[in-house]
Amino acid sequence: MSRPIRIGAALPPQHAEYDVIRRAVARAEEMGVDAVFNWDHFFPLSGDPDGSHFECWTMLGGWAEVTERVEFGPLVACNSYRNPDLLADMARTVDHASDGRLILGIGAGWFQRDYTEYGYDFGTAGSRLADLKDALPRIKSRLRKLNPPPTRDIPIMIGGGGEKKTLRYTAEHADIWHGFGDTEVIRHKNGVLDEHCADVGRDPAEIERSVGAEPASPELGDALVEAGSTFITLGFDGADGFDLAPMAEWLAWRDERNAS
Repeated sequence: MSRPIRIGAALPPQHAEYDVIRRAVARAEEMGVDAVFNWDHFFPLSGDPDGSHFECWTMLGGWAEVTERVEFGPLVACNSYRNPDLLADMARTVDHASDGRLILGIGAGWFQRDYTEYGYDFGTAGSRLADLKDALPRIKSRLRKLNPPPTRDIPIMIGGGGEKKTLRYTAEHADIWHGFGDTEVIRHKNGVLDEHCADVGRDPAEIERSVGAEPASPELGDALVEAGSTFITLGFDGADGFDLAPMAEWLAWRDERNAS
């Protein structure tokens, strides 16, 4: 049986007051999205680089209390910013606060300003990936030790497209892979991930394939599904108040595809 198509909303915590972000989360849930995401940075990634911005995990704790149905999480948490055992405990706590709706997104990290201004060692792409490799089994081990345990097996979503390492770690540890790119890029990387799954003896169908997309391009939905992605997350902008109007067409498309 094929996976159902899911639609997410990425609501970055930048260029908006907190109440605007909170209302956007509530509106997304009301519209029927499957998941909402923020990101794990300390400064805006677009627009005014010194514009308003909020911290990821504190915000997720708030989202746990103001939503009832929707899944949510970071897209994605930076492995470098927290001890892996602490991150597992944070995830377990938000899991309980939300009655089991957290998705634990994680990646190796890349935004140098975050590292420099907050005092983290930026290292190299290779060292950050090595740290992620070491962290993933620690996170899973700590989740098994916590008392009380998580309410469910918290889904781990790895973000990134590196074919030799990131996709290998995804095959070994993740429940969801999130990537970016056009349909040909996504098709290719899904194929690479399938190969890694074969190498580690894992059924590739166990890993849900997620992709970012532009809200104004609902005509791409069918092509993204054909490229292997069934979880499509649309990015919105706090600078315009998180205009979620384009989401309606995507949700109608999702419902039609899932009913067929």
